[in-house]
Amino acid sequence: MAEARRKPNMAAEKVKMPEQDPNVRNKNFEEVALGYTKEMAMEEATRCLNCKKPFCVEGCPVNVPIPRFIEQVVKGDFEKAYEVITEENALPAICGRVCPQENQCEGKCIRGRKAGVEPVGIGRLERFVADYHREHGEKVVPEIKKNGKKVAVVGSGPSGITCAGELAKRGYDVHVFEALHKTGGVLSYGIPEFRLPKTLVQSEIDTVADLGVDFETDVVVGRTVTVDELEQDGYDAVFVGSGAGLPRFQGIPGESLNGVYSANEFLTRVNLMKGYMFPDRPTPVKISPTVCVVGAGNVAMDAARTAKRLGAENVYIVYRRSEEEAPARKEEIHHAKEEGIIFKFLTNPIAVNGTEDGWVKSITCQEMELGEPDESGRRRPVPVEGHTFEIETGTFIVAIGQSPNPLIRQTTPGLDTQKWGGIIVNEETNETSRENVYAGGDAVTGAATVILAMGAGKKAAHAIDEKLSKK
Repeated sequence: MAEARRKPNMAAEKVKMPEQDPNVRNKNFEEVALGYTKEMAMEEATRCLNCKKPFCVEGCPVNVPIPRFIEQVVKGDFEKAYEVITEENALPAICGRVCPQENQCEGKCIRGRKAGVEPVGIGRLERFVADYHREHGEKVVPEIKKNGKKVAVVGSGPSGITCAGELAKRGYDVHVFEALHKTGGVLSYGIPEFRLPKTLVQSEIDTVADLGVDFETDVVVGRTVTVDELEQDGYDAVFVGSGAGLPRFQGIPGESLNGVYSANEFLTRVNLMKGYMFPDRPTPVKISPTVCVVGAGNVAMDAARTAKRLGAENVYIVYRRSEEEAPARKEEIHHAKEEGIIFKFLTNPIAVNGTEDGWVKSITCQEMELGEPDESGRRRPVPVEGHTFEIETGTFIVAIGQSPNPLIRQTTPGLDTQKWGGIIVNEETNETSRENVYAGGDAVTGAATVILAMGAGKKAAHAIDEKLSKK
């Protein structure tokens, strides 16, 4: 006899996620969102309609079987839910925290298509399940039969560790080369502790290492060793997931003054080098009472919220478009506003002004207005003639995007790249113009999301396995 279909909970709003008080959390680096309890998770899970055609799965770049795992949460079988998620996603605790679910799985949720109704909190449930497993579950390492082939993975960020884990499960000997002294890539150096605790990142990487993946740090592929040399060392394939760590600047006067940071450097000093613990850690991070951050993406929000936690009294987000065009997640903008970040929309810095001894003292800003849409579809910001003003500040952080590091393309003959530096790949397989050399993540797309990078690593792993297994 078939099991009776459960009646869904038709509550219009998600179960609220507990959070630290904004005026408390903006002074510490502890996680902002505190996570669901078991009861909260089970209640939220009952909002899922368990659709026959789950559009949410189509919206997930790694195709997690979302209704299946949620149904296990409804039943209170959180370990089974974890098993279901990790069939397709090796990093659920990370994805549950930093994925833009509103544009992916939750953006496809049927519940959210009705006016005034929120989609099911898929990300919150994924986070809960991963955290529950980490705290209560038993570590199970699968028995893997080796196939005698080996693959080199460049970079231990989301695309690299996903590709490595998928290949290890299929019996490959996988060696990951990381340029920094710590694994995790952008998960370790780019995303602040209050959004993604580093102990959690290490835990997820340890799970991949348990599959037999070897990690080697302080190896800069393109300098310490080249892709050609890896192939000469007997690697049957190479996957390049080296990310996009080369910062962009505006090219305005004064950007070479002391007190100007790229967001990449600023966040690396704080996140990877633990600058927020100075002097207990040897990395100082000098900020002034007033900090200005240019840009309005997630990285800009991270930099501004970090500066606030480091003691800045006034932190400005300066962005040349309106709030509607800001690329950051709505949740990140909301959290930033709660924490006292000041937003200066339709404002574009045009010069950084310095003191006689070479330090930033202010920025000159141009007031903007929105004109006709540009090639991106967003309305183009145009200057309002004669309307400029200054903001006094001693710290200016540039968060307007990153590009791939040029080392690999400069040292790998025959590797085709875009004019801006991204590696060109076959969209079906992620193989590059070099046979048996694959690439994915930000090294291909430029700075994007963690889950898209994971999807690329997964696609490349499938393609590598399919090709090498035929040999």
